[in-house]
Amino acid sequence: MVEVVGVRFKPAGKIYYYTSSKNHLAYTFNQQVLVESQKAKEMAFVAVLQKEMAKEDLPEDMKPILQVATDKDLRKYEQNQRDARNAYTIAKEKISQHNLEMKLVDAEYTFDRSKIIFSFTADGRIDFRELVKDLASIFKTRIELRQIGVRDEAKLLGGIGPCGRPLCCSTFLGDFAAVSIKMAKEQGLSLNPTKISGVCGRLMCCLNYENEEYERIRKTMPDFGKTVPTPDGPGRVIGINVLSEVVKIKLQTRETPVEYDLDELLEAKELTKKED
Repeated sequence: MVEVVGVRFKPAGKIYYYTSSKNHLAYTFNQQVLVESQKAKEMAFVAVLQKEMAKEDLPEDMKPILQVATDKDLRKYEQNQRDARNAYTIAKEKISQHNLEMKLVDAEYTFDRSKIIFSFTADGRIDFRELVKDLASIFKTRIELRQIGVRDEAKLLGGIGPCGRPLCCSTFLGDFAAVSIKMAKEQGLSLNPTKISGVCGRLMCCLNYENEEYERIRKTMPDFGKTVPTPDGPGRVIGINVLSEVVKIKLQTRETPVEYDLDELLEAKELTKKED
């Protein structure tokens, strides 16, 4: 077992694990620390306090936390953020000058200022070699242009979802889960893209939250259009409410449909089996 600490580089970013620093034994949640990431020194935030994990569940090149951020480090980090906002404005102007069909989303300095990372979205591949040369001559450091997807863009920029709350991806979702149109069908939602899509234009992440429960209940409920036994005789399923576990049935002996709890139908099914 290895004692590790989980950190994030952004408030709702993916969690990466590092071993504890030899000079620091206890960490606090959201404490700012310095770590090495992709050959650059970065500021990170403690997201998971010290815990033990199996060695086989961790990457082979585990690195230790370098140190807890000092006041001087925090001032430098804040200055980097101010300079990154200025770099964003300059880069946006240069993109326009080069007539490149790309949308700049974010600019970020690594903590040691060895590199500036510009994140952008675009419909296809972009030849930005001249742009990189232009930016490198201005900022006198390494330039990385990183093409991201629309979901990553929403995560970086944030916003308000159709529910009226801040976007899940920008507040607490570390990773994007796979979401499919089948989930919307399973939950009986409208398949109108405008109803089930988030601000990023992709299927809403929240479709995945309750899907497992919907699938569990669905397995016990009769299919739409199927004839099933009820306490009042056989009838055809014309409506299903998964959350309340209620089934609407058109009986052969009545004109008005009747709603039954799932438990009532299961009992009627068992009685029918015994009679057979």
